[in-house]
Amino acid sequence: MLNKQSNIFIAGHRGMVGSAVFRALVSKGYTNILIRSRVELDLKDQAAVKSFFSEYQPEVVIDAAARVGGILANNEYPYQFLMENLLIQNNLIDYAHQFDCKKFIFIGSSCIYPKFAPQPLEESSLLTSELESTNQWYAIAKIAGVKACEAIRKQYGKDFVSLMPTNLYGPFDNFDLKTSHVLAAMIRKFHEAKLNGHTEVVLWGSGTPKREFLHVDDLAEAVIFALENVLEDNLYNVGTGEDLTIKELAVMIQKIVGHKGKILWDSSKPDGTPRKLMDVSKMKNKGWQSKIGLEAGIYSTYQWFVDNIDQFKELKIG
Repeated sequence: MLNKQSNIFIAGHRGMVGSAVFRALVSKGYTNILIRSRVELDLKDQAAVKSFFSEYQPEVVIDAAARVGGILANNEYPYQFLMENLLIQNNLIDYAHQFDCKKFIFIGSSCIYPKFAPQPLEESSLLTSELESTNQWYAIAKIAGVKACEAIRKQYGKDFVSLMPTNLYGPFDNFDLKTSHVLAAMIRKFHEAKLNGHTEVVLWGSGTPKREFLHVDDLAEAVIFALENVLEDNLYNVGTGEDLTIKELAVMIQKIVGHKGKILWDSSKPDGTPRKLMDVSKMKNKGWQSKIGLEAGIYSTYQWFVDNIDQFKELKIG
């Protein structure tokens, strides 16, 4: 049985998801949390991961480690997005199995679902048709992780579960304009434009696609829920069950940031999947649902961005 003294390893604790999970575990009174930086433990190194598991024998592994990025990064580095994620998750899953971890929580992404799957996206839609081409490399890696956990669950009866969150945002997000996701990129673009005298902001695509956004602290609470409860199935969506258009998101962020200039849409750039709304009924029926509203969540994220502005690459001012 797991308890507050159980040995829990968070892979990727310095990322947005991993850091949120770490904060949540500490706030809940968990006292034996294993963390390692990328320098201390290269999760792509099979021998290093095996040595770590052998020495520390974690009872729980929370896999929040991944190479992530938006449309631009996925398009430019397809091999890295595929191979690095496969290496990381395969090492963690296999050694968690070999060293008999009691629970493994694999965190993926809603991009595992087909581009034109019926909305809202149900877990049963997995592998029913083609993926969105712009992020297929990352998606294929994450699908492999889901199936590896499912295979271990089926063959060995172990408590390996996969959580698929929708688009995430929050503290410690990636605000690099070359590799960030849409919400974080908008926060930075509107902030820079405001500091430059409310200059116009150019955004990718038509603005018509619809997206769902989940605050990372809500995801962390879902991870704690999965840790403290037995989930009978292998795959669960984690989201809010509500979405909005990219244009509506832009207007909301513009208002929160205080930018007064124009918004221009570059329709020559790709839109990505037309809609990605999650069916979150499985998690809701188990007793978990999100709590942080989008506007409040964006406001707190923007405040965090401003408070930590020095850690980001130099803003384009003037």
